[in-house]
Amino acid sequence: MPWKEIGLAGIVIEPSDDLIGFQQKLIDAVAPFTESTGTAAAFVTTTEDPEINQPTIDYVAAYVPNGTGRNFNPHVTVGIASQAYLNKMLEERFAAFAFSPAGVAVYHLGNMGTARKKLSSWESEA
Repeated sequence: MPWKEIGLAGIVIEPSDDLIGFQQKLIDAVAPFTESTGTAAAFVTTTEDPEINQPTIDYVAAYVPNGTGRNFNPHVTVGIASQAYLNKMLEERFAAFAFSPAGVAVYHLGNMGTARKKLSSWESEA
């Protein structure tokens, strides 16, 4: 199936002021370790996926100015599917629901923003 016929499915999270504030604190905390431009060497490769594509590099470089604050689109990606299947899913109505994270992890990214190597994680004490 050609890539142009494939899309991502996800659960979209309504961005609250608290979540946007947490995001800004995270950006501020990692700012001393970031670069405005990077190369493929900054990403994780595998033998199955040895090259990092330019769209991945461009997306990461533009994420903070373009995808944070009021432009933040928090979500959980649940998989890929054909555009036809995804369009059918969009016609269905899902009831809103609340959830809370049980933990959080930081990953070294690979192509397409995939979480390739876990760097650290924290679990709730609940």
